[in-house]
Amino acid sequence: MNIDMILSALPALLSGAWVTVQLVVLSLALGFVLALFVAFGRLSSNRVISGVTGGYVFLFRSTPLLVQIFLIYYGLGQFAGIRESFLWPVLREAYWCAIIALTLNTAAYTGEILRGGIQAVPFGQIEAARALGMSRPMLYRRIVLPQALRTILPAYGNEMIQMVQATSLASAITLVELTGAARTIASRSFQPVEMFIIAGAIYLVMTFAITQGVRWAERRTAAG
Repeated sequence: MNIDMILSALPALLSGAWVTVQLVVLSLALGFVLALFVAFGRLSSNRVISGVTGGYVFLFRSTPLLVQIFLIYYGLGQFAGIRESFLWPVLREAYWCAIIALTLNTAAYTGEILRGGIQAVPFGQIEAARALGMSRPMLYRRIVLPQALRTILPAYGNEMIQMVQATSLASAITLVELTGAARTIASRSFQPVEMFIIAGAIYLVMTFAITQGVRWAERRTAAG
């Protein structure tokens, strides 16, 4: 193993890792907010709302993420109306297209995870809260969502780990995240083994950090 090559390539790999962290954090944060609307939409008694959100979930869970990234990055630019709109400065950038695709994808999965967590809350507690005169927003804020979030932590931890791995697909649209940086350096140095071993080690560190964070959150919420 060429140690000198690894040391010289490490700054570029860490720069790519920082882009990966940005993609993960922004996509998960935006995706979680969108997932709340998806979950409530799926639970809505309104057939139109539940049908639209159900179709959204089916679409993004039934097609490959790479296809979704290609359609957003390459496909939207085919429409003149989009190229001439105020959205084009964002949609022409690979960085933001990757975030949009990752956000929409994780929101579909997280929405279903949240829906399951909400449905797992005992109905007796909901009835008791209503009997005490709690409004619907207060009911969800104090009773439903805290218990649902506690229930979904293991499943959502898996989703976060999968998002870390999914960011590697962003290199397919010229974005130089961790995998893209490793691929670029490997093609120039003809040292693919060293580059991808280091990239894999960095992914392991990210995954380990998420795993420990989820375990810490589980311990904290278990006391409640």
